[in-house]
Amino acid sequence: MRLIVARCEVTYTGRLYAHLPESTRLLMIKNDGSVLVHADAGGYKPLNWMTPPTVSEDEGDILVVRKRAGKTEDRLEIKLLEVLSDVEHDMGEAAGLEKDGVERDLQEALAAAPETLGEPLRLDRREWPTDVGPVDLMCRDEGDGWVAVEIKRVGTIDAVEQLTRYLDFIRLDPAKAECRGILAAQQFKPQAITLAESRGIACAVVDLAVLRGEREPELTLFS
Repeated sequence: MRLIVARCEVTYTGRLYAHLPESTRLLMIKNDGSVLVHADAGGYKPLNWMTPPTVSEDEGDILVVRKRAGKTEDRLEIKLLEVLSDVEHDMGEAAGLEKDGVERDLQEALAAAPETLGEPLRLDRREWPTDVGPVDLMCRDEGDGWVAVEIKRVGTIDAVEQLTRYLDFIRLDPAKAECRGILAAQQFKPQAITLAESRGIACAVVDLAVLRGEREPELTLFS
């Protein structure tokens, strides 16, 4: 991770326009492509940011971060007027949040019977690695297409965003450009279902007791 403290101006262009005038700020540049611009106020939220996948160009006094967003391009241009500190730290291997007991049990049960997600899927691999973290299950469908499955106890907007990031990276491989996503959870927030539908992600309601054969299945699939 690279940390820069500098007097700088920041301009964002893309789906909208935003400009931060000259001030001293902290720039966080992560190895996964994330770039965050922080001020010494406003709590934990950055003033501006760019999520991966991104392309960075360091021209000395100007740092440019670009990201494709559909047919357009988001661009974050940081003009460094005075660099007060510029250091890099090796953070070691990224370790994601450990899943709670329910999520671990759901993953194991769905890995053993992925067809319970509502279609004849077969498991290819658990914990499929991407540059932004592992996908819980990578499966193949009837037509041998790829299907990425993320498993949560509760399906939230954050869970949809997480699976979206995984899909963005997976689809960079031309062989997996048509990879679909399924978010599986015991319950869903209504806003998460709406966002998932807009992203083309299916939401499958699963029940651990049903997967264990302790109760008759009542599967709901939103696609």
